[in-house]
Amino acid sequence: MTRELVLLGTGTSHGIPVIGCHCPVCLSQDPRNQRTRTGVAVHTDLGTFLIDTSPELRIQLLRERIELVHAVVYTHSHADHLFGLDDLRLFGYYLKRPVPLYCEPAVEQHIRSAFHYAFTPLDPEQHVGAVPQLELRPLSTEPFELLGEQITPIRLIHGKLTVLGFRIRDVAFCTDVSCIPEESFERLQNLDVLIIDALRDVGHATHFGIPQALEVVERVKPRQTYLTHVSHHLDYHKTNARLPAGVEMSYDGLRIPY
Repeated sequence: MTRELVLLGTGTSHGIPVIGCHCPVCLSQDPRNQRTRTGVAVHTDLGTFLIDTSPELRIQLLRERIELVHAVVYTHSHADHLFGLDDLRLFGYYLKRPVPLYCEPAVEQHIRSAFHYAFTPLDPEQHVGAVPQLELRPLSTEPFELLGEQITPIRLIHGKLTVLGFRIRDVAFCTDVSCIPEESFERLQNLDVLIIDALRDVGHATHFGIPQALEVVERVKPRQTYLTHVSHHLDYHKTNARLPAGVEMSYDGLRIPY
């Protein structure tokens, strides 16, 4: 298996096209303007894990021909990053064991509440695979090993919420961020690739806009940057044409070797 990150989705919580919107981006037939909710698949030498489980997870995995997922790590518990979790049901069945979910305590609480049926004893009349087989594993900001790779969590701020980004070797994924704590910048040094939140041209209460994302780029100087969690205010080609060298819009299905 090629070692790479696959951007499963690169859109906002509404997805693009936005329901009921008739703006040029939502009406665009360009596939790079059609963005599902944000998530990543990481192919390692030993298997595949996900960063978040978006509501379009099934569609994303079919599109990318990903047939097996061995684990998931979560940035936070907002619906657009969590509510595809039930699509993991098949993987517990295929693996013959629970799928590990790495998350912080607040995320675990949301998972146990929203997917309570996965944590109750199986009804004798239910067949194996009727509910997800899950194993919750605690996550902090300490680096940990998963499928042969060291994963380094990066503390981020998303409005008033503390969330996580993740670094795998020299690639960092930082979605849903409006502030990066000073101590987190150390974990963003010497990057080959930075994938970072840039919702629109102006800032937002809970997200970077392009100017704030470019300030981070100027400070940490990654070799390449991709903007993600992008809204329908930004057309793929028009925005790329005005971005500085080394910074590009991401798109669903983008593959990044690491």
